[in-house]
Amino acid sequence: MKFTTASADLREALTTVAGAVPSKSTLPILESILFERDGDTLRLSATDLEISIVQQVPVQFQSNGTPDGGNRVAVPAKRLLDTMRALPDLPIEFAADGDFNIRLTTSQGHYKMVGHDGADYPAIPELDDAHEITADAPLLTYAIQKTSFAVSKDALRPAMMGIYFQITPEHGRAVATDGHRLVKLTLEGLTTEQEIDFIVPEKALSLAKKVAGDGSCAVRVDESYVSFDFDTARVIARLIDESYPNYEAVIPGENDKRLVIEREALLAAVKRVGLYSSSMTNQIRLSLGSDQLEISAEDVERSSEAKETVACEYDNEEMLIGFNAEYLKEVLSNLDADEVTFDFSSPNRAGVVMPLEQEEDRDLLMLIMPVMLNTYA
Repeated sequence: MKFTTASADLREALTTVAGAVPSKSTLPILESILFERDGDTLRLSATDLEISIVQQVPVQFQSNGTPDGGNRVAVPAKRLLDTMRALPDLPIEFAADGDFNIRLTTSQGHYKMVGHDGADYPAIPELDDAHEITADAPLLTYAIQKTSFAVSKDALRPAMMGIYFQITPEHGRAVATDGHRLVKLTLEGLTTEQEIDFIVPEKALSLAKKVAGDGSCAVRVDESYVSFDFDTARVIARLIDESYPNYEAVIPGENDKRLVIEREALLAAVKRVGLYSSSMTNQIRLSLGSDQLEISAEDVERSSEAKETVACEYDNEEMLIGFNAEYLKEVLSNLDADEVTFDFSSPNRAGVVMPLEQEEDRDLLMLIMPVMLNTYA
């Protein structure tokens, strides 16, 4: 295999697929990136056996001057990518011989390394009988951005380590929860003729978000895998084969206390007051009163405390409720509205947070669980 291309193009493609390369693997070849000739383009592939990324790169193939190394060669990912990042933008020639010796040549010098036989590289899953959904890439990116922060990191709850998609002919829904926070996003622009639901690992969606552009995305789902096909890149992931918890059951339906507040003002106050909360619990208190919200925290071990008052709209009975400051900050940071609403029922029931005005064709609901305070323990 021999070709020339712009170093910037190759570097960008390598950076994309490197997201699926494991840092350490019991199969050394997985620490490589597979180079394949696909007609007149170069196809780069990487996999950790759970997540795979495929990227097409425009190159100029040559057939003279180098013994034929075949159309497949696996190249050590870290050394190659580090080399490409260290090079300036200039033309580069890539050549692999029959023994999979690799040589990179530029106007400034040459670089040699030893690769592997591409025939030994694990096959990338092909979704032949998959259910296909067409969506706008920016819409998918939006869904990932708004839900991924609430995905669980607990390996003992594998179903919650991904984003749950429910897609029907009427709308699509993306849900994420870690038991402390929950996000439910309903999108009118994400539909399919046949109802389908599946759980995608958060890491796969994070990689898909990085390669998504402004065009369309074909989402293909079968019993075991999902793929996200963009213009020149594809992300394939093994689905989480678990039953997602009944998230609707934890969303309160009879919250009778509504607070309306400016999001940025509340977020700034929570950030400041949260600095004075206990490093063990991150607990802050929200005291709801007539048209004002008092936010307070204390750290007994360090003899420190803080208190702020933020104007709001609230005309119900007074209530004191506690939250984890970090969780509340993340919820507020992932809302875009100028004003948000909090719906409460009691200090030991979850609070529902929503934009005061929902975006067109989008309905976003976030839920945050309270923490127990001594005042009502």
